[in-house]
Amino acid sequence: MSDKKAILVIGAGDATGGAIARRFAREGYIACVTRRQADKLQPLVDQIKAEGGQAHGFGSDARKEEEMVALVEQIEREIAPIEVAVFNIGANVRFGITETTARVYHKVWEMACFGGFLMGREVAKAMLPRGRGTIIFTGATASLRGRDGYAAFAGAKHALRALAQSMARELWPKGIHVAHPVIDGAIDTEFIRTTFPERYSLKERDGILQPDSIADAYWQIHMQPRNAWTHETELRPWLESW
Repeated sequence: MSDKKAILVIGAGDATGGAIARRFAREGYIACVTRRQADKLQPLVDQIKAEGGQAHGFGSDARKEEEMVALVEQIEREIAPIEVAVFNIGANVRFGITETTARVYHKVWEMACFGGFLMGREVAKAMLPRGRGTIIFTGATASLRGRDGYAAFAGAKHALRALAQSMARELWPKGIHVAHPVIDGAIDTEFIRTTFPERYSLKERDGILQPDSIADAYWQIHMQPRNAWTHETELRPWLESW
């Protein structure tokens, strides 16, 4: 296994997470992808294999500590050392503050922040003895500012950003690159196409983010020499107001 290396993508959906897995698989990384329902991963796994790469799908709940511990241990033991780990769970929901129940707030925090902590802690344990690795937490507009109706989501994404900063300051000196790219804008997904057709129409003008372009940026972050590491970078379409 000395010549093998894996990328773990937590939250490998049909858009950004899948594109990241495919991008690294093209570079020879074994893509280990997760969703809560393993059967939904099969098209992505099949696509990676059809393109000449290697991939494994795992049904795993990122909010469950025992499942995250077992997932990382299994990949390290049976597949390859985890060279890159990406936390890419969304949890973007909108509720007015008086309609935000304790259950909603806690669930969003679990999905968008606590799962990131569990992944970050476990892969750091594996990477530290090797003195290398890349950990990337996907940020959002809500990581930087809280809009009306997004108290739960913004709170969780702000917390994930703080986690990434603390981990970077602790782990960079030990050879592990921790980064927090902020995805500030609509992404070319089925959700945006059906829910915001006017915004989606900007695709023809390069007005929304393409998952493959985001994946290229993640690859570039991973390939940075340690004398010029990035912690936080922002990705947005040229038409996006900010």
